[in-house]
Amino acid sequence: MTAPDGSASPADQHRAVAEAMTHVAALIRAGHEVVLTHGNGPQVGNILLKNQLSAGVVPPVPLDWCVAQTQGTIGTLIMNALQRELGYARVAAVVTRTLVDADDPAFRDPVKPIGRYFDEDEARRFEGQGQVWRRFERGWRRVVASPRPVEILDAAAAVALIGAGFTVVAAGGGGVPVVRRPDGVLTGIEAVVDKDLAAAALAVAVGATDLVIATDVPYASADFGTPRARPIGDVDVAALRALQAAGHFAGGSMGPKVEAALRFAEESGNQAVITSLHHIGAALSGNIGTRVSRGVEG
Repeated sequence: MTAPDGSASPADQHRAVAEAMTHVAALIRAGHEVVLTHGNGPQVGNILLKNQLSAGVVPPVPLDWCVAQTQGTIGTLIMNALQRELGYARVAAVVTRTLVDADDPAFRDPVKPIGRYFDEDEARRFEGQGQVWRRFERGWRRVVASPRPVEILDAAAAVALIGAGFTVVAAGGGGVPVVRRPDGVLTGIEAVVDKDLAAAALAVAVGATDLVIATDVPYASADFGTPRARPIGDVDVAALRALQAAGHFAGGSMGPKVEAALRFAEESGNQAVITSLHHIGAALSGNIGTRVSRGVEG
C-alpha cells in the first residue's frame, strides 16, 4: 500500500489500494465471498514519527491506538476503492482486536522493529520514555514485542456482516493487540501482531475455504536468492514444514507467510495459497502459486 519506492503519502496509498482492489473486485465478480485483511507497517511508522516529532506538544498515543487508527484509514481507502470498482458493493471495515497472551515470551525479548531509523542520541531520549531501541546497520530503531495471535476477538462481527452480504475488511495490521487482565477486562498493549499470522487466525475464525496471501512474487521459493532457487507449487504441510525447518524462508519476508499458510492448512484442513497480487484469481483456480494442503492424515 505504498509507491514502488516505499513512499506512503496519501496519494501513493490511494493509488496502491485502487490498483489492489481491481484484482479483488475481479474475485467478487467471479462469485467469491471475500474477507480482506491488510498490513500497516509504513502507516504505523508515519504515526510513530508524528508521535516523536510532536511529543513536546501533544501526548504520544500508544501503539495499540496507532493500529486502530490505521484500520480506520486503510479500511476507508479499501471501501471507497471497491465501491468505485463495483458500483453496487456493500463493504464494511471492522475495527478488530486480537487477543494475545500477556505471558507470551515475545514480551520478554522485543525484537520487531517499527518506525524509522534515528541516531543514538534520539534513541536514548525515547528510551527515557520507556521504549526499547536497538542498533541496526542503518541506525537505531524502536523494537516491540510481536506476540502470537490467540484469538480474533471481533470475528463474530465479521461473520454477521458476511451473512448480510458485505465484503468485510477485518484484523488490519494484525489486529489491535489486547490482553485479558486477571479480572477479565480487556486492555490494549504495546505490541504488534504479525499480519500474516493474524490473517490465518481470521481465516479460520470466519470459516474461510481458502486463505490467499498476496505478495509481490508468484510463488514461494526454495533456495531463494541463489542459483538453485526453485518455485514451490503444490505442496503438503509435511513437505513445506521440512523446507521451513531447513531454513529456506527468511524471517522478515516469506517466513511469516509460509507459517501462516501452514497454520491455516493444519487447523482448517483447507487450502492456503501464496502468490502475487496480480495472480490471486488464477491461484484460486489452481493455475499458479504455492498451494498448501494438509495432505493425507496418518
